Amino acid sequence: MQDFKMTTLRLSALCLLGLLGGFIARALHLPLPYMLGSLFLVALLTAAFPRALPRDYRFPEKFRSIFIAVIGTTIGAQITWEILGHLPRMVPSLIALTLFVPLTQTVNYQIFRRLGGYDRATAFYAGAPGGLIDSIVAGEAAGADVKMLAVQQFLRIIVVVSVLPVGLSLWYGHPVGSAAGISLAGGDVGLEHLPEVIGAALLGLFIFRRLHLPASQLIGPLICAALLTLSGLAVIEAPQWVISGCQVVIGTSLGTRFIGVEWKRLLRAGWLSALSVTSMVCIGLAMALPVAPLTGQHPDVLVVSFAPGGVTEMALVALSLNTNPAVVTLHHLYRIVLTVLTLGVVSKRGWFDAPRKPGHPETGGES
Repeated sequence: MQDFKMTTLRLSALCLLGLLGGFIARALHLPLPYMLGSLFLVALLTAAFPRALPRDYRFPEKFRSIFIAVIGTTIGAQITWEILGHLPRMVPSLIALTLFVPLTQTVNYQIFRRLGGYDRATAFYAGAPGGLIDSIVAGEAAGADVKMLAVQQFLRIIVVVSVLPVGLSLWYGHPVGSAAGISLAGGDVGLEHLPEVIGAALLGLFIFRRLHLPASQLIGPLICAALLTLSGLAVIEAPQWVISGCQVVIGTSLGTRFIGVEWKRLLRAGWLSALSVTSMVCIGLAMALPVAPLTGQHPDVLVVSFAPGGVTEMALVALSLNTNPAVVTLHHLYRIVLTVLTLGVVSKRGWFDAPRKPGHPETGGES
């Protein structure tokens, strides 16, 4: 009982801190204020005061999944028959993504191996352009430096989520995303359909987690909400304060990832991540420009579709471009599936496994 109270107090304090960061970012008119503001403030304070939380503290994944699931349902509700009719036109961009994944994986490996000095296993799995959990699990089995691997993977998402909205805001000359008043919520939405949102979120979590799909906490509720909406069985609408609250929890959970990381190693990981993300965005841009006319989508939309950030976060950024986030989510799901399949093949073959250490036969084994 005492442990439960302590866990609840820590969680509440972190979320309140994240909410404060969201308010500050909102006042500064930053893009995606509730997610980025909570992320930066929590990351800054947990890194500056490492004793405030246990070094092995982990944000409760089940708690976080509920809020990601709510975002998933609101995205799924925007999948309409009209959107499905445009799927054949997405084939060229999906083909480009098929090339994007191995190309960025190769470039990232060279960055982390040659410039970062990481061992082969850590460099390869840190360079995966998706499949955050899968890359960490597979990398651990291959004998990679799990702590630095995890930091690089989290930084990949954080850098993309942080830089892309800011870059788009500078490009357009005004804030984008929720800072521009754009959201996953409808106009004046009340609480009358909130039970349907929560029901679809929980149903999607329960069913799709058992199927072990990538990003199941988002994709499962998304599919459930889409089916309910397309069939007309339910109306999936959530008020803006619910969506903002979900962003605070997601941003806060990302911010806690910096607990226990040495500043020197974090700085090295930071500039390596910046270089890696820059290369991936440039590759995505180079592919988006020629493919855009074939899909009927604006190049900016495809850049967001190729950007290797979190599925949820990229869907929110997509709203700033006045495009349906379901289109962007489709591309990111495909990217993650391709990456996970690639990691599976490499892990099974053991191509990047660390050398076995005497007396530790499990090191470098296949997963």
